Amino acid sequence: MTFRFTLCLALLLAGCSTPKDAPRPAASTRILPAGWNAKAEGDKVMASLTKVTGPDVKGAHDSHLAIVGDRAFVISEVNDRQAGEAAGWPFIYTALSIVDLHTSQVLDVMTVARSEQAFANETLPVGACFVPRVKQVSPQTVRCWFASEQPGKRQSQTYYRDLDLRTLTFEKEIHRMKLTTSDGTFDLQPKPLHDDAAKQGFKRKPVDAGLYMFDNFKEFDGQTYIAINNYLGAQQALCTMNAAADTLTVVGHFNGPGEPALTEPAINRLPDGTWLAISRKENGDRNYWFSESKDGKTWTTGGEKDFVKNGTASKPTFDKFKGLYYLGWQERTTIEKVGRSVFNLDVSTDGKHWERKYRFETTKSFQYPTFIESDGQIWLCATQGDTDPSRKERIMFGKLE
Repeated sequence: MTFRFTLCLALLLAGCSTPKDAPRPAASTRILPAGWNAKAEGDKVMASLTKVTGPDVKGAHDSHLAIVGDRAFVISEVNDRQAGEAAGWPFIYTALSIVDLHTSQVLDVMTVARSEQAFANETLPVGACFVPRVKQVSPQTVRCWFASEQPGKRQSQTYYRDLDLRTLTFEKEIHRMKLTTSDGTFDLQPKPLHDDAAKQGFKRKPVDAGLYMFDNFKEFDGQTYIAINNYLGAQQALCTMNAAADTLTVVGHFNGPGEPALTEPAINRLPDGTWLAISRKENGDRNYWFSESKDGKTWTTGGEKDFVKNGTASKPTFDKFKGLYYLGWQERTTIEKVGRSVFNLDVSTDGKHWERKYRFETTKSFQYPTFIESDGQIWLCATQGDTDPSRKERIMFGKLE
């Protein structure tokens, strides 16, 4: 009792009425220097961004990138008819922009796949080529993934197509990505993922489209991980990817309590070896939702976290660069009533205590970014626009730091 009294007295004398009102950490324990201006730093980054979508593109979204040597490979879903995007637009195709890192010059823009395109081994059906991802999978190969879908008509299918880095030409074939669940190995389609989750108590109805390789690729203990998402079915899972980069294996499902509907996750592993996932929340106040796991297999129902407040329904990011976690999320606050016009990027050493490193505020919007580290530098791509309410008009690329 005497010790507790002495401690409280000491806190009072120090100007702290209770432990929860303790002063900010000493400067030596902070990540960012005193006086750091997150908005000013965000403005600098946005001012340096370069448009990388083709001259005929009117709508663009959901980009991803890989860095190989002195080139960036930026992949996105695009269309030449109108701003915005939707899974039901069969005129959406997947394009790959190749950018010189030294000059920011776009060296080439190549079509990866489009509706009804005939390849040497298969002709794509009618449907959007949607939510692409890209990764270097061998010294001479960059692999491009995309989902071919026509909601309400058929099961969507994720394909991949390889680019030869020596000739910068695409192979003439496409290949079906596979998914391994507790029931076996299948084409990467919504049904087997839903069947596996339903065995574990998932209650939402099955859908025939909306399944995407969503998160960044993450490397832990020599294994590649990625979170996948069925956007239309509000379903997600942590997966590993095999060495051949042609099959995903479900490690564990994390779908929250069923309500609110959770989508578009990003995952990472914390210093103690546990997993943390942040998901977009589709209903209610739309703030972000977090789930946790000790092994990646069994996940908590989860809930909101105090360090993310006033969020809105949009893609989050959760990466680790140079020993720091980077957590990106869209704020509900808007600039001149433009949707998705504020995006925060916070940093932490432990995944628990966060500081605001960048705040992107713009009437052009700053949405669906991807961040990639290469050779000590962090690069990004993001969706922006000028006039359409969606602001989904072009993909911008540049250096974060």
